[in-house]
Amino acid sequence: MSILKASKLGYYYQDGDIRRFILKNTNISFERGRFYTIVGQSGSGKTTLLSLLAGLDTPQEGRVFYEKKNIEKIGYDEYRRDYISIIFQHYNLIPYLTAVENVMVPMSITDNEIPDNQEEVAINLLDYIGVSKEKSKRLVTQLSGGEQQRVAIARALATNVDIILADEPTGNLDEEMEQEIVEIFKMLAHKHNKCVIVVTHSPEIALQSDESYLLRKGVLRKNV
Repeated sequence: MSILKASKLGYYYQDGDIRRFILKNTNISFERGRFYTIVGQSGSGKTTLLSLLAGLDTPQEGRVFYEKKNIEKIGYDEYRRDYISIIFQHYNLIPYLTAVENVMVPMSITDNEIPDNQEEVAINLLDYIGVSKEKSKRLVTQLSGGEQQRVAIARALATNVDIILADEPTGNLDEEMEQEIVEIFKMLAHKHNKCVIVVTHSPEIALQSDESYLLRKGVLRKNV
């Protein structure tokens, strides 16, 4: 049973009398416990699709459903706050906070049930994905790129949501660190029953996902 579904999504910009579609009649569904990739060339609309799935933008045609509920009816703010987490290529961490403080930020705003010992939970999350307790007390600007991306992943897990969306999360990392991050995504999907959706230009990552889709000229197809 799908947890997230896009139905007949359309997104375009107007060029005089012509509509230039970035996405056209796009249908796709996602399940818990699966690791998905969406691939395509730069400018193909991958990030636009992810933004629509994340409720960061609204479709001009079609709808996005979370557990059969239109996310517009849920409310975009509530949907983003309580049901999904987003991991960005450039981390989007707060530079004047430590790693553990960054992970605690979403805990303070969600309506999901969070334990009282938030700092301990954040430290344990960071340790689980490979950031030591000692490094968790450092400013994020004092960490390597790979460590910062791990902090971003821990922050995405802090509110225990079912859906993790990631936009080119390994784009700034070397091959070894990229593979380590991919292993974390696999673990989140297969061991922790998360729905993990990654937009990437990397065919190596796509080959390791459970399902991969290719976006080309506004049309989404199974990537085989």
